[in-house]
Amino acid sequence: MRYIYCSLFILLSFSLALQAQPVKREFRAAWIATVSNIDWPSKPGLPAVQQQQEFISRLNQLQKLGCNAVIVQVRPASDALYASEYEPWSRFLTGRQGQPPFPYYDPLKFMIEEAHKRNMELHAWFNPFRALTDSKTNPNPASHVTRKHPDWIISYGGKSYIDPGIPHAREYVINIIMDVVKRYDIDGIHLDDYFYPYRIAGKEFGDARSFARYGSGFTKDDWRRNNVSTFVSVLHTNIKQEKSHVKFGISPFGVWRNASKDPEGSNTRGGQTCYDDLYSDVLLWMRRGWLDYLLPQLYWEHGHRAAAFDILLPWWEKHSYGRHMYYGLGVYRMAEAAKGPWIGTNELLWQIRDIRRTAQHSSHVFYSTASFDKIIPAMADSVAHYNMYYALPPVMAWLDSIPPVAPLALKAIPSSQGTLLQWQHADKEKVRYAVYRFPNGEPVNTNRADRMIRITQATELLDEDANKYKKTTYVVTALDRLWNESKPSPPAETK
Repeated sequence: MRYIYCSLFILLSFSLALQAQPVKREFRAAWIATVSNIDWPSKPGLPAVQQQQEFISRLNQLQKLGCNAVIVQVRPASDALYASEYEPWSRFLTGRQGQPPFPYYDPLKFMIEEAHKRNMELHAWFNPFRALTDSKTNPNPASHVTRKHPDWIISYGGKSYIDPGIPHAREYVINIIMDVVKRYDIDGIHLDDYFYPYRIAGKEFGDARSFARYGSGFTKDDWRRNNVSTFVSVLHTNIKQEKSHVKFGISPFGVWRNASKDPEGSNTRGGQTCYDDLYSDVLLWMRRGWLDYLLPQLYWEHGHRAAAFDILLPWWEKHSYGRHMYYGLGVYRMAEAAKGPWIGTNELLWQIRDIRRTAQHSSHVFYSTASFDKIIPAMADSVAHYNMYYALPPVMAWLDSIPPVAPLALKAIPSSQGTLLQWQHADKEKVRYAVYRFPNGEPVNTNRADRMIRITQATELLDEDANKYKKTTYVVTALDRLWNESKPSPPAETK
């Protein structure tokens, strides 16, 4: 009994210590899936104003959970949730493929503006090769890729896919994605785990014709992996040539390979794997620097018999190769659980604690946003408590490591309503500002995330809580687009 009490005391102390030392840099996000209206909009064909209100509610929901980024699916099945000359408006948005929203607006432009108002990054999520969610029906107009290039399309498992083995087909998808990079103020391009589809037992993906034409010198498996790697490499090059600040990330299935097949693999028994079944050589992509971040989907609990979270987390962390490794967490498991480890928040919070303790670049990305609608509010409140302090996304030094100049002339003007802070900034680049408050004689230390009281785009702020303290010192830093942080302004004090 004494041992049990001691163990509980140690665990409680460790948990409190982690909360008492909040992380300054952490990528916190959630996926907003649009395919089949999983997360947004709630159903097809809603009036534009209702769509907008629902999306704002989603952002506010994620902001309360501490998120500083959102990953929005803008191309679920060779269609578009944005104004495109090349692909039709998605029926998941408007109720009918090819029909624009009414009254007309551009959803992606709207979503970017709303995310940026909240100082959140928006990563545009593409499913690159899915052509139809139901291969038996094709609601698309004559201009759609499935109509214009039926020789590119392969039906498999009730869905239809663009064949990644055809060079012109890969080029088509890259051009679709680059159209968004060029025209929209996005922060990142995000691809999910679907390149080749998940394998179905006893059924072969029907790419024999393209393999015969383009696969000379390869085994079929190596040819498929080369097709995907070529696609990733070319897309990376094009993104960086167009806008070097746009981040490029991919979210693979959580098991690369099992150690039973490859000594480099994880000590898991995954029924399907990235390398062997989805033909995604993600470690090659990371070693070559083709990605800015990898976001493996770790949707299993600690101690899972086939793919344990506590085995996969350190394995992926070991294979980051100087790039950022973020982690997808399965909130949907909590929404679906009737028993077992996903009842309540213990497993999810345990995973967040492990990431903060283990990862070089702490992160957690929730799948998916609507799952928080299906769990009791107290569970969401527990997650919000773990993220109660602001966190800045980690800096990607290979993209930009030069911070902006520091703000100047900070003034702190006390009043009965609080302290009004005003400052100046000479940098011509558009920036955000982090405002820090150090009460009652504390020394200035901008590594203290719990002293960051606001991130703002304005050059003034009213601190309504200032009068709770006898003496307060403030500093302000500037943050550029890639979250490089300036030195602090000269301090301003009030009593």
